[in-house]
Amino acid sequence: MSQETPPDSDHGTDARRIAAVVVAAGKGLRAGQGVPKQFAAWRGKPVVRHSAEALAAAGIGPILVVIPRDCEELAQTALDGVPGVRLIGGGETRQESVRLGLEALAADAPDLVLIHDAARPLLSGAVIARIRDALKHSKGVIPVLSVVDSLTHVSDNHVSDNTVGPIMGAPADRAQLRRVQTPQAFHYAEILAAHRAWEGPALAGDDAKVAQAWGMEIALVEGDEALHKLTFASDFNAPAPAVRVGTGYDVHRLTEGGELWLCGIRIEHTHGLSGHSDADVAIHALVDAMLGAIGAGDIGQHFPPSDPQWRGASSDRFLSHAGTLVAQAGYALGNADITIICESPKIGPHREAMRARLAEILGVDPTTISVKATTTEKLGFTGRSEGIAAQAAVVLIRT
Repeated sequence: MSQETPPDSDHGTDARRIAAVVVAAGKGLRAGQGVPKQFAAWRGKPVVRHSAEALAAAGIGPILVVIPRDCEELAQTALDGVPGVRLIGGGETRQESVRLGLEALAADAPDLVLIHDAARPLLSGAVIARIRDALKHSKGVIPVLSVVDSLTHVSDNHVSDNTVGPIMGAPADRAQLRRVQTPQAFHYAEILAAHRAWEGPALAGDDAKVAQAWGMEIALVEGDEALHKLTFASDFNAPAPAVRVGTGYDVHRLTEGGELWLCGIRIEHTHGLSGHSDADVAIHALVDAMLGAIGAGDIGQHFPPSDPQWRGASSDRFLSHAGTLVAQAGYALGNADITIICESPKIGPHREAMRARLAEILGVDPTTISVKATTTEKLGFTGRSEGIAAQAAVVLIRT
């Protein structure tokens, strides 16, 4: 067959019609999602929808999505509203599914076609643009990435009877190797002919191999690290954020003659705070901030005021519990900032003791704890000395 290079066309516009075949016909069992992975939720939407939307946004259409023959309802739900999408049942192998998708385009054949794996959801407009530009000069284009790790062949030899598994063989030259991604793009008539003529193994690997076996030269363009393939269950587990933030706020009424506990220390005062526990308003705000940062509810869920076991309880127990939950969630306290809002008592003389006590309860350095106070200039319930309020903010750092 002839392999003439297509004439160079103007880089500003390209009037050739371009379609896409999105391969979504696999079972995706290794991903462990309960449904084929291409229809599982990932970053807020079904996996297949990500790339379909990216192709539609790039003006590509129609978009033939090749699906398992018993998954039409799943696919329709996953792709509802994406312009230009058509569904077609797939085959027993990826190569057969691609051929069926290409055949479905034949009645109104496009000039060019992109063939993309649905399991690569983060398809950027930049990758599509590089591929389309390269198709002005080449009949087949694939995105690739350099290999950055050292490589070796596996040796069949064993150096001793104690060897466990294979051993290192001859080194491989990574400069001559590339990691292959999709979408892979071709002149439509030629890739259809290549798939029709394919007589290789049932598991062809990818469309570039089919095209190359037919005699097509394949050009390489830069791919994208984000365009990785979702394969395993771990790929669907969102990584914990490096930093989490929480805030807390609490109020307790002042009553004459009671004990006043703030930040884990007892302060001599004419009034104490009223509450089911010792009513340490500052610790309660800090506990809520820590629980909020890890999405673990609030202090009332963990220590209900209706439960008699917490009557008069020391609030350091609540704070210690919050610290344990934070550690179990994989975080450590970066810093905590507590503001106590009251007219009296004066907080300044007790500030360092408060910081030290909170740090002791949480097992952290006192430098990570800030305690400060303000008044409301005699306004409101705190200004009238009817109660004390406290607010807290925390930053948690992933360990």
